[in-house]
Order: sequence, then C-alpha cells, then structure tokens
Amino acid sequence: MGTTHLISVNLGRATAVDYTDAESGTTGIGKRPVPGPVRVVSPGPTATGLGSGLAGDAVCDRRFHGGDHQAVYAYAREDLDRWERELGRELPAGIFGENLTTSGLDLNTALLGERWRVGADVVLEVASARIPCRTFQGALNEDGWVKRFTREGRPGAYLRVIREGSVAAGDPIEVIHRPDHEVTVALWFRAFTTERSLLPRTLAAGGAMRPEAHEHVRQYMEKCRAEAGAT
Repeated sequence: MGTTHLISVNLGRATAVDYTDAESGTTGIGKRPVPGPVRVVSPGPTATGLGSGLAGDAVCDRRFHGGDHQAVYAYAREDLDRWERELGRELPAGIFGENLTTSGLDLNTALLGERWRVGADVVLEVASARIPCRTFQGALNEDGWVKRFTREGRPGAYLRVIREGSVAAGDPIEVIHRPDHEVTVALWFRAFTTERSLLPRTLAAGGAMRPEAHEHVRQYMEKCRAEAGAT
C-alpha cells in the first residue's frame, strides 16, 4: 500500500430525517464504510440518471446533488482529523457524506481537471468543491456548522468518472494529470461562496467546470460590467 491511498469506500442508504428540505424527506448523507470492491460508473444526468457514481449509494436530493459532475465525493482523513481536534469528537470515515476517505492527498489544493487513477482501473477527474447545506449541518448536529465549514475553506472534492471500474479500501491513488492553470478546489470554493471577485478566475478551468458554474460566472461578469457602465 502506498502513502496515497483510499482509507475507505463509503455508501449511504436513503434515511428519513427531520432536518432536510428534500421533497422525499430522506437523505443518504450518513455513509458507512463497506468492504468492497464497489463499482464506480458515470451516473448520467442529475435529474434522470443514477444519482451517485457508486453502486449502492443513495442520492436523495437531485436538486443539488448527484450527476456526472458530482458523481463521487472525496474527503481527506487528514482534514477529518483536524476537525476532530476542533470539535472534540470522533469523526469516522463517511460522516461528512464522502464516498472516498483518502490519505496522503491534499484535496483542497487539487486542480479542477486534475485526474487520479484509483486502484487498477478507475480514473476520476476533479470537478468542483462541496458547498455545505442545511442537511450537512443537521446530520452533524453542530450549531453554525455551514458558516464554520465555509470559513475553514477545506471542502473536499467532487469528482467525475472518466474510466469506470471498481475500488476498495487500500487502493492506491495516483495523480496522472495536472492541468496548466491555478484553479484549485479551495479557490473554486471561495469564489462560489465568500469571495465572488474570484469568479472570473475560475474560467481558466475550462471544460472541467460544469456548465451551470460557467453560466453563474457569466451572469456575475455581466452584472459587474453593467454596474461599471452605470457609474
């Protein structure tokens, strides 16, 4: 086993809760490690596809989650350990809703469009950052969690599936491509949450960024131009 590897592969079942505003009243955020191997596929469109890229994993709120550009969510064990110290509680793998708990890889400095080989077959591409929501706060049961998580700026990475296959705990992770731009997961996250002036810089990620994000940036830039023209 290399120093950069999967600690666990985590799946969630649809569970009824009182802290989500999803129409179904259910969430799959409470994920648990499974022995694997787990099949990883491109799930297709957000509304009509499989939802998650991992077989057996539930995505309950298709308004904001799932689909090809959010097929897999990865979070680093190192960041979970940091939060354990901050919160004074144990945070087992999967508690942040991550499908892959990683070791030895700083996910927040990963570049959009960066590609990883996981295990023998699977290739994943960094697509965006996780933006926290009410369901995440309710699942963790921490007051003010959305603001605190956002302020920390270590959101973990959403991934697209480039090559399908199977993964399991212990599989090595190898970075096989890093694009020539500066749009990291952390920069993208700040641009779409707390530092909107960074939004134009995210366009350097090109096709690695989902179309909805491109449209959001375009509207922001149009608004800025209109405001500048009015002064």
